[in-house]
Amino acid sequence: MSSIDLTPLYRSSIGYDRLGTLIDKALRGSDHGSSYPPYNIEVLDENHYAIALAVAGFEQGELDINVENNTLTIRGEKSKDNEKRNYLHLGIANRTFEHKFNLAEHVEVTNADLNNGLLTVNLLREIPEAMKPKSIAINQSGTVLEHRTKEKEKEKSVQAA
Repeated sequence: MSSIDLTPLYRSSIGYDRLGTLIDKALRGSDHGSSYPPYNIEVLDENHYAIALAVAGFEQGELDINVENNTLTIRGEKSKDNEKRNYLHLGIANRTFEHKFNLAEHVEVTNADLNNGLLTVNLLREIPEAMKPKSIAINQSGTVLEHRTKEKEKEKSVQAA
């Protein structure tokens, strides 16, 4: 599979250099095609999101949530206690997993909750004041800057002599 050429976007946009990498990863299936455990991504309102993973059988100590370089990583690793058990049928998956979610700039993890086999990770997009749109006043002044060229400089030096 070839990558997408985003050169036209880069000509008129600043700061989207990560976009190409994100699209390539998404098209290649950076999560190795794994859909375990199943998950939902929900928009709660304009700036609030939630990711819910079905982690039945996992305890809080067997789950790890980490954020680094705008990537949310959720890992689950079952303890070795189940190896001692003798099952007639083992239908509840309890294998190790790792899910990575790319977070946009200014999206932060606010909290996580494990309830009834669902791990819910809450996210909030908080745009800093410096990044919010602002109106710039245009001042009018009577001063006009005089631009000097090499010719004007020569004229002045000839007049002074």
